[in-house]
Amino acid sequence: MTHPNLLVELFVEELPPKALQKLGDAFAQVLLAQLQAQGLASVASRLTAYASPRRLAAHITEVAPQAADKAVSQKLMPVTVGLDASGNATPALLKKLSALGADASAVPGLRRAPDGKAEALFLDSTARGATLSEGLQKALQESVARLPIPKVMRYQLESGCEQPGWTSVSFVRPAHGLVALHGTEVLLSVSVLGLTAGNATHGHRFEAAVDPVVLRSADTYAEQLAQEGAVIAGFADRRAEIVRQLQAAAAQVGGGVRPIQDDALLDEVTALVERPNVLVCEFEKEFLGVPQECLILTMKANQKYFPLLDAEGRLTHRFLVVSNIRPDDPSAVVGGNERVVRPRLADAKFFFDQDRKKTLESRVASLAKVVYHNQLGTQGERVDRVRAIARAIAQQIGDVELARQADQAAQLAKADLVTDMVGEFPELQGTMGRYYAQADGLPAAVADAIEDHYKPRFAGDTLPRGDVGVVVALADKLETLVGMFGIGNLPTGDRDPFALRRHALGVIRMLVEKELPLDLETLLHSALPAFGDKIQDATAPLADFIYDRLAGSLREQGYSAQEVDAVLALRPQRLALVGKQLAAVRAFAALPEAPALAAANKRVTNILKKAGDVDAHVNPELLREQAEKDLYAALQRFVPEADALYARGDYTGSLQTLAVLRAPVDAFFDDVMVNAEELDLRLNRQGLLQSLHVAMNRVADLSRLAVA
Repeated sequence: MTHPNLLVELFVEELPPKALQKLGDAFAQVLLAQLQAQGLASVASRLTAYASPRRLAAHITEVAPQAADKAVSQKLMPVTVGLDASGNATPALLKKLSALGADASAVPGLRRAPDGKAEALFLDSTARGATLSEGLQKALQESVARLPIPKVMRYQLESGCEQPGWTSVSFVRPAHGLVALHGTEVLLSVSVLGLTAGNATHGHRFEAAVDPVVLRSADTYAEQLAQEGAVIAGFADRRAEIVRQLQAAAAQVGGGVRPIQDDALLDEVTALVERPNVLVCEFEKEFLGVPQECLILTMKANQKYFPLLDAEGRLTHRFLVVSNIRPDDPSAVVGGNERVVRPRLADAKFFFDQDRKKTLESRVASLAKVVYHNQLGTQGERVDRVRAIARAIAQQIGDVELARQADQAAQLAKADLVTDMVGEFPELQGTMGRYYAQADGLPAAVADAIEDHYKPRFAGDTLPRGDVGVVVALADKLETLVGMFGIGNLPTGDRDPFALRRHALGVIRMLVEKELPLDLETLLHSALPAFGDKIQDATAPLADFIYDRLAGSLREQGYSAQEVDAVLALRPQRLALVGKQLAAVRAFAALPEAPALAAANKRVTNILKKAGDVDAHVNPELLREQAEKDLYAALQRFVPEADALYARGDYTGSLQTLAVLRAPVDAFFDDVMVNAEELDLRLNRQGLLQSLHVAMNRVADLSRLAVA
């Protein structure tokens, strides 16, 4: 048996655009889940969510007018409490039945059943299934209550609502209409936010063919809104239409131009218009002398325009506007948008021209007036620390010219923070620094480093393009990490105001992907002197923090927890080599000898842990049993070969060479008592095991591969 479909719509004032899609999805999904929980909708019911600037709606298929009745069994009390010795109901039982709407006549029908160690009385009954009006009322209230509202508004109800006057309600925006249609039937008894359900909604503010739009049925909602209301109700449909029009408009301009790709902007514009209409506009070519990042940002952030780029990715003097109206003559709309954008671009040009009147170097002194952190001082002090750390890193790499350029770039890297352009558009920090450095005639490596020292800014971002940029970026991130850990300002839960997790991942990526010959803990210690007595030495917890981030990153790349644990247990200092170590561990784990050697390694580890400090020294004259002689001989034969491969960076070959030790190791544990009573024998055998342990665990802690 098929049931009619359900349509529910809340008609409201303009919703916050950045939250619209999330609000629409949440409204519809909670509504469906609540109806399913009450038996009014099934798992086969299909959901379509609608969200436009002035409405949240949901269309749900196969919704029953009433849920099926349910058998209900309620535990009352133990038999010994509910019935007396004669089997008659006690006052306690009668009181319980009365509370449930029953009386003494129900006593003969009570069911006895075991309940733990005792026997209890149960009242079996049938609960009437909820009607759709009842169930939808509950579901709608729950859906409204659970909306992820960024900020609640409190407003008074209108005179036409259920409770006009001084009664007020809270919602994301004032609500003015409620539609609840089951097929063609209006569910008149449903209400929410002071609104009673009907079958009428409103279309576009200016271009609707009729107002109100009276819906014929739940299934004609989207069609009627499009035809009579001039509204594309579905968020995804409206977004797709905007993309189609953007591409068509770009093709109309010609010359291989394309609209800028920005999903966040596209989502926001989709949430601002109900009837999208893309128009081509332009501005004066003289503005193209301003860095295109400035023009693009002001057009996107302030005006929600889509700049057009040429085939090489350069900004053109044309841009696309997504209008919410479709006049016969769009010239007034085009002209209005061109007039609006002109002052914005003129401001950007003014800031750019003014900023270039002073060199970056002349601005550095102003950073002493900008507070960075109350415990770590000003941005000027921070620049001095970044310079010192950058010089230390460059010296570790051993390049004098690199140290000089890195010092210069670090000195100027924050200078654009006190420019007019970055004051207006903070997102352009670093980017404007590069342009101003170029205007000052600085080397390309220094100018690029000024922009790149913020990289990577987010997951998947590119790394600095040159060695100078890498050094300064490392120094900048290490200054933040060492400083914040040094004053105890650590991230907690989901709070990380100084983006320390991102900085740690940035350090890891640069060390790994740039294959830098730098030891992690040496790097961390080299940053400490720059802070003087402002901080405590928190190198150990900071190293733990970085290894934790590295472990998570490696697991995301597909390595198993066991593989990652085996390699990172040794706290490898050259993070650039971790990938090769992991590959070697994976290849070793595939060998037939691996499980036995991993188990033996775990046994060796436990023995040596109990023995305390043991030297990897063996006296051949104290080897008595044949098994220990064979193991010693195998170590003497194969370990030098494995060490040579390890020294050449062939970690896979090194581990595979040692796989031949399985047989002598197994024989040793079968035939030799390690903890012999004679002290010299015991120490010699422990030394043999220590030699084995050192040889086997240079690449990774193989005991971590043992099955628990």
